[in-house]
Amino acid sequence: MDSIKPSSVFTIKEYISYANDAVVSKTLTKNKNGSTTLFAFDKGQGLAEHTSPYDAIASIVDGRCRITIDGKNFELEEGQMILMPATIPHALEAIEAFKMMLIMVKDAEF
Repeated sequence: MDSIKPSSVFTIKEYISYANDAVVSKTLTKNKNGSTTLFAFDKGQGLAEHTSPYDAIASIVDGRCRITIDGKNFELEEGQMILMPATIPHALEAIEAFKMMLIMVKDAEF
């Protein structure tokens, strides 16, 4: 099951599992305003530099990673989060196996 049930309690770390030499993802929520996705990266795995049309908040729920935003490196660990601004190049690399919740937020159109 990828999406979460309304009014249900779950433990983020236990909701997604690591896979050898892989990146695993589970979409929790998705609508016209954005999405919430869990990721599990095995050590050495990552996402190459890319951009997104949305602001993205990466919240680390297990392990350690390196996130590069506009050429600047940040090392994050469990309990930390960072905002990756829309249209700015960013990349992710697993220093050790890590899990994160990624919240994508579409810019409000008034």
